[in-house]
Amino acid sequence: MYRFLLSRQWVILTLVALLLIPTMIRLGFWQMHRYDERTARNQLVSDALGADPVPVEQLTTPGHAVTRSERYRSVTATGTFDTAHEVVVRRRVNADETVGFHVLTPLVLTDGKVLLVNRGWIPADGPSQTVFPKVPAPPSGRTTVTGRLMPDETTAASGIKNLKGLPDRQIMLINSEQQAQRLGAQVLGGYIAQIAPEPKGDSPELVGAPGKEDAALNYAYAIQWWLFAAGVPFGWVVQARREARDRAQAAAKEAEEQAEPAAV
Repeated sequence: MYRFLLSRQWVILTLVALLLIPTMIRLGFWQMHRYDERTARNQLVSDALGADPVPVEQLTTPGHAVTRSERYRSVTATGTFDTAHEVVVRRRVNADETVGFHVLTPLVLTDGKVLLVNRGWIPADGPSQTVFPKVPAPPSGRTTVTGRLMPDETTAASGIKNLKGLPDRQIMLINSEQQAQRLGAQVLGGYIAQIAPEPKGDSPELVGAPGKEDAALNYAYAIQWWLFAAGVPFGWVVQARREARDRAQAAAKEAEEQAEPAAV
């Protein structure tokens, strides 16, 4: 009755099913791994954003690489903005996905070290980004700022190429080591995205807080893959029984047709 399972068509179908089942199971575990990673990152972000602000030099020093647990931590710093060495970061977008610049201003601390402060987003002056834009001035004199600590930007992490030959006072990536060479000063590792004080006239536009990754989507994908894996043998059995039934019915009908002339 099930001898047809040895046919070429059914052997190939069975082999494909046997390959699909472990593949789908592995894909489900991969999605669960992604779920765990995203959940852990979301927790790190939540913990960092919820922590009380601390002086910036408690978390970073010149040459320090900001760690995952330090990223997004709220820090405070007191110093004087050095607008003479201010630069803008090209090809940055705001919440409306409008391309412009981020304003990066060195803050000279009371001990002489320098902290890079991303003061926020400004639009480009016209369609060309080759001209240095008009940048709203920061507070003058001694100022205390609060911001989220961020690691140095890299091409590998951001996907942004660190282009050479840019217009004067324009950069592609925020990198404390490169800025230390440019400024000839001790620059704290990483930089901060300013959150306070808020700028006058709402410009520059402060960089928003990081959003949470959708970890639940990976969990749903994992369940989906495992349901697919369970469905493969079920579908194979249903199809095999259906073909066996169809073959039995065809054989019975053929036997009836052959029996009728004999009876006559």
